Formats: sequence, C-alpha cells, structure tokens
Amino acid sequence: MKITAIETVRIEEFPNLLWVQVNTDDGLVGLGETFFGPGAVEAHIHETIAPILLGQDPRLIGRYHSKLIGYVGFAGSSAEQRGRSAIDIALWDIWGKATNQPIHQLLGGAVRNDIRVYNTCAGYRYVRKSSGQGTNNFGLNIENGPYEDLDAFLNTADELAHSLLEMGIDGMKIWPFDYAAEQSNGHHISSTDLNKALEPFAKIRHAVGDKIDIMAELHALWDRPNAVKISRALEQFDPYWVEDPVFMDHLGSLDRVARSTRAPIAVGETRGGVADFRYLLELDSLSLLIMDIAWCGGLTEAKKIAGMAEAWHVPVAFHDCTGPVALTASTHLALASNNCDIQEIVRAFYYGWYGELMTNLPTVENGRISAPVGNGLGIELQPDVLKRSDCHIRRSS
Repeated sequence: MKITAIETVRIEEFPNLLWVQVNTDDGLVGLGETFFGPGAVEAHIHETIAPILLGQDPRLIGRYHSKLIGYVGFAGSSAEQRGRSAIDIALWDIWGKATNQPIHQLLGGAVRNDIRVYNTCAGYRYVRKSSGQGTNNFGLNIENGPYEDLDAFLNTADELAHSLLEMGIDGMKIWPFDYAAEQSNGHHISSTDLNKALEPFAKIRHAVGDKIDIMAELHALWDRPNAVKISRALEQFDPYWVEDPVFMDHLGSLDRVARSTRAPIAVGETRGGVADFRYLLELDSLSLLIMDIAWCGGLTEAKKIAGMAEAWHVPVAFHDCTGPVALTASTHLALASNNCDIQEIVRAFYYGWYGELMTNLPTVENGRISAPVGNGLGIELQPDVLKRSDCHIRRSS
C-alpha cells in the first residue's frame, strides 16, 4: 500500500478547522483534523509533510512520525505540530481500515467499553471564527438551540447543572473569570469582580450540592499572584480541577501556583510533544495532564504521553473544544488508556454542528461516551461537505 495523495479541506463556515485526507493506491482514505491557523498548517502539510509521505506505506507510522515536523516548530502546539497531528490521526485511520479494526484495538485494546464525560459549557458558536482567546469569541447573543451553555453558566448556572444531570452528565467546566482578566491583563482582580465570578460556582453547589463536579477554566490569562488568589477562592467549592491558571511559558511559576493552593491544577492542552509533557510531570505538583490529540502530535505522541504520565501516577484527560475528528480520536485513546477517567465534550457542538459535518459520531449516553462502530476512526466527512460552495481543497500527489 502506498500514499498517492494528501488533501487538505477547509470550509468558510468554520475557518479555524482543517481536515486532511490521506489517499492510498488501494482506495483507502484516512481522515485527520486540527484547529487554529489552518493556512499555516496547510502550508506545512503540503510543503514539508507531503514530500516525505507521498509514495510511502501509510502503515509505517512510527518510521515517519518524528520527521513530519521538520527542523523547527517541534515545541508547543505549533503549526508544524498541528500539521503532524492531523496527518498522524489520518494514518491511524488508514491502519484501522486496512486491518478491519477500530483504533482503540490497535492501541492495545480497550480497557473499558465507555468512559465518563464532562461538558465544557460553550455555546454553538464559541471560538467558531476567532483564533484568539478572549470574551469576543464567546458567541453570545446568538440563539441556535437548547444548549447555549456559555450564556447559561454566566446567568443561570443552577438550571444548567440540573439540565446536565438530567442527561446523566455529572461534570461541567466554566470560565467566569475571563472578563476580569481582560480588564487588567490578568494583573488584578477586585473583590467585587472575584465575588461576581464565584457566583456561578455558588449557584451550582446550592442547587445540586456535590452531585456534579465543577472544573474552573482560567485560560492562562492570569499572573501568578492572581492565579493563586483565584485558586484559593475556589477551594470552598471543591473544584475537580483548576485549568491553565497562568500562561504556559514559565513552568516554575506554574509549579508555585500548584503548591500554593489545595485546588487540583490541570494543564497541558496547548503543549506539544512528549518532551513538553515530561517537563510538566517533572514538576511533580500537577494533578492532571490535559492533551489535545490534534495539537500535541496525534495519537502516536498522545499515547506516549499518557503512558509516561501513568508512571508518575498522574491521570490524563483529552481536550475537545475544536472538532469532531479530534473528539473521536480522543475517545479511542481514552478507552485504551488506564489513567484516563474522563473525556471532554461540548454538548452544543456534539448535538449541533458536529453531526452536520460527519457521517457518524461517538455515542454519548447517560453521561458516558463510546467509540463509533467501525474500522479506524469509524467516522467520515459527510459527502456533501466536499460539494459545498465554501469548501476549499488543496491536493498534493
């Protein structure tokens, strides 16, 4: 089997998303995906990755994996790393199809049939068009369906918690601190703003007690003293974790935050590659590692990271606030990873636009997710996506 062509696919409605399709001479096509800066990623795929892979056997994933970044871009979730991630997912998809197995079987076999999910409380248009992190990408004031969960956590967090529990989902992530961070560039939060941001947590605990786990997302917007201040203020609500409290460019600062609060600290979704995560583990103060499979190097790299974290007795979770292929790949690895106990979903995405783009999705039932039935990933792009007037395809062959 040989790779005959690599295609990148973009649609204007979702300008942050990039899909790849790796074509082979026996008709098998592997599907991959990444998110943010698709133009830069697309260039890397066609200028650097395609010349390496065209004419090669797609099943030899490990042989080529380390070469797909190139000379630069190997640290963090760079455009090079995101390109490698998308291609890697597609190669695993081909391998599963070629051997008539789902990816979780190729990863060593599922250690569980399904896994618990938590809901990141975004709405239907969250981060759809903006590539920056900020309140301007919240997508508020646009009614698209019953799961406008970002507006809900800001205003009716108690009702939102009840809604999730009714679906069997007993974990939720919210980020009410972002407005205050933007006012001061993360260098000050007043008592008034802090108390306002804590209101959703108080409402949730008053409404449902400890029946639901609450994750607090800080989006790496704070300096160290204020990250500590916020984390300590959250302790009274027993958060499941506090995520990305400071910008991820100074690990010593991150370590100081983790050791200054009883709240568990979770980080990692913006990091790329096993070496980046080794540094995080060596801090020996973090409570959980978060990986985005479409940013950290694909399934090949994420499997290594999860195994390494297991040796430190640190659990892992996989990020999904980007696209349906990333969620599906994450679900396969979550099912095959001993030290993963929860998978992120965005129900507004899952029950909204994810299904409009894909032929199949992982099954979510009673707060748990399982892999699609089928070989490889078990999903494909809807055929009509490639026929859309706003679809742009670039091909290397």
